[in-house]
Amino acid sequence: MIEAQMGIARSEAIEAEAAAWLEQRDRADWTVEDQATLDEWLLRAPAHAVAYWRLEGAWGYADRLAALRGAPHEKKALVQPRLLRRLLSGIAIALVFAAILGGMAGSYLLRMSQMTYATPVGGHKTVVLADGSRIELDTDTVLRMSISSDRRIAWLDRGETYFQIAHDASRPFIVIAGNRRVTDLGTSFMIRRDAGKLEVAVVEGRVWFDPTEDRTKSAGRDQLQPVLLSQGDAAVATDDGLSLTKKPLRNLMSELGWRRGVLVFSNTTLAEAAMEFNRYNQQKLIIADREAGRSLIGATFRTNDVELFAKVARDVLGLHVEKRGQDIVISR
Repeated sequence: MIEAQMGIARSEAIEAEAAAWLEQRDRADWTVEDQATLDEWLLRAPAHAVAYWRLEGAWGYADRLAALRGAPHEKKALVQPRLLRRLLSGIAIALVFAAILGGMAGSYLLRMSQMTYATPVGGHKTVVLADGSRIELDTDTVLRMSISSDRRIAWLDRGETYFQIAHDASRPFIVIAGNRRVTDLGTSFMIRRDAGKLEVAVVEGRVWFDPTEDRTKSAGRDQLQPVLLSQGDAAVATDDGLSLTKKPLRNLMSELGWRRGVLVFSNTTLAEAAMEFNRYNQQKLIIADREAGRSLIGATFRTNDVELFAKVARDVLGLHVEKRGQDIVISR
């Protein structure tokens, strides 16, 4: 009970801070330095970002409702931030109380809601959740999920997945991949987990990308600090740190060609293209020498059309192609 009360107090404090930030942000004297301080507060913890975006949505809804009712502009100023904070704090208390009751009722129902989804090499699966969220699994992917009344958590054990998540601020959708965590803030995003590397790219909305708690405690390096990713942001995490890039939407759509059953290459080295093909097929492409691997290719293939890829390497790039058992070897 004491822990629950402490949780409620923390939630109320965060909601109050978020409301205060929103109030200050709408003032005429808002500065660049104020924005930097707000950004730092948002990045400090996922709960800060979730509370802020939730209140921002509620604030916008109140404005729209006032407009629909024909309320004069001056009346919006009469909506006191203190009243808004009290209202939202009450909502937060109700949500925490519901979570406690759900936990007391919960172990059996939670076990029933845990599911594992997997695809074979070359496979593709779409999962539609009860809340309308859609999750697409690419080739050779394993995803475990625990969905209940108070939480939505997925574990990506391997492979690549595309998420279109129905936003629910009371229970953010969280994906854990190794020692990294992605928290949905109303988003469409992709996660790919390979050996030693994790990539996250945002197609729409925002996600919070941070180390898991254990990783944070053991690391202490700047590269492992949490980041807020927006549309077009791509983050690649390895054991050595984190790199961030910005990608045009068309590039992200090309990388997600597997959703349509195709692989799209644009000035891609033959070695990289062959590695992508090998993810989708039992028949493997072997690049026998570095010189051949550095050749560039730009084309779109069906994910299972290994023979066409080999034909292009031979007829367009002028490379030597031969079959060795089931595999195809490409060389100079």
